[in-house]
Amino acid sequence: MHISNQSAGILLYRNINKLLELFIVHPGGPFFKNKDAGAWSIPKGEFMPDEDPLLAAKREFEEETGQPVTGDNLIKLSPVKLKSGKTIHAWAVEGDIDAGKIVSNFFEMEWPPKSGKQASFAEIDRGGWFGVDEAKLKLNPAQAPLVDELVTILNP
Repeated sequence: MHISNQSAGILLYRNINKLLELFIVHPGGPFFKNKDAGAWSIPKGEFMPDEDPLLAAKREFEEETGQPVTGDNLIKLSPVKLKSGKTIHAWAVEGDIDAGKIVSNFFEMEWPPKSGKQASFAEIDRGGWFGVDEAKLKLNPAQAPLVDELVTILNP
């Protein structure tokens, strides 16, 4: 199986009483269960070299939240690189989603380790709306520049 070193995602945002809020998600599974600061992400996923990154970003958003991306005024953000070497291509779009109603797809892995047993976990266990500063604390540090860039674009 070919592992892609590129992901595509959507940074959903909204303005509530002139305050910018960002929608981010917390990864599911046992490794992230008790992690908060630095563990969250924009909804994203891998895509293959022959795939349109924007279509992949929209697909992954829907897979991880159970809700489609609405809005067509997408803002292309500069790609960011994770410590793992993976590049994330992201688009920001204004919209709204009920964070309490997200439904993620599942993945399987051996759990507990070396048990020979497969367990199923939600790819995303929760999502939430956060102000700029809190979102930057919760996000994987490599993704924080996406927030900074969006703020600069929206408040020139």
